[in-house]
Amino acid sequence: MKSEKFFSGTRPGEKLKIGNLTVELPILYLRDDLLTAFFTCSLKRVKEILPSEKLKPVSLGLGRAVVGIGCFNYIDTSIGSYGEVGVIIPVVHNRPCPPVFPLLLEANYPSLGFLVMHLPVTALAARNAGRGIWGYTKFTTEMNFEITPEAGTCEMSEGGKNILRLTVKKRGMVRRDNRPLVTYSVLNRDLIYTNIPTRAIYLTSVVPSHSELVLGDHPVANTIRALEPSKKALMSRFYIERSGILPRGEVVETGVKPLDGYLGGEQEGKLSVTY
Repeated sequence: MKSEKFFSGTRPGEKLKIGNLTVELPILYLRDDLLTAFFTCSLKRVKEILPSEKLKPVSLGLGRAVVGIGCFNYIDTSIGSYGEVGVIIPVVHNRPCPPVFPLLLEANYPSLGFLVMHLPVTALAARNAGRGIWGYTKFTTEMNFEITPEAGTCEMSEGGKNILRLTVKKRGMVRRDNRPLVTYSVLNRDLIYTNIPTRAIYLTSVVPSHSELVLGDHPVANTIRALEPSKKALMSRFYIERSGILPRGEVVETGVKPLDGYLGGEQEGKLSVTY
């Protein structure tokens, strides 16, 4: 989905130096594979990890919130190819947050976004840029994607310890979506709001019986398990096409609690993809 109109005006961009790394913003994501699944989880446990009282998790009622897992195989980007897995929580910042309704409107609901709990990647450059510019909770891992005509699977591990395996079948209603992806992260105790323009076509399925999340024995897996995710997915999405533009974020609140996530080591990650 290489749209000249979509990416027009993004170059030349702003060049930032993070250590020995120079990054040109915005970062352009021209093509990627993406599989996502959302699960219900404990509202109480989610509230315990929020960095600000002004962030409200979207409730489903009966003491349940939502946690999502998104697995990205970035095929063609302005910083090279790499893999990424996002563990995200739908939240609303500094506005009323009624149950369920914000999820139905998604990006059309004011200030709805995803708090990034974990964002492991397969490249040190992506880790350093993500932590240094946005405060994204990145660390390096090994990821293996398997994309078949029937499904997509992502397996992730670090140092021989399994973190998770997510499988999403290619089933559901086809949707075209031009709404942005909004994230919240913490950088130097500032809450960072980032609006990421996106163009996508995906298959979406509600309460799918064919998506599966298996958690491993890694410390990151334990933090996800502590949220008490449901065994069955609430919704899944398999992306047929997707492009995005990642700009610098903006500070929307200061003096929030740190959200450093798991730091990991200084080793390069590894990405393997099979079609």
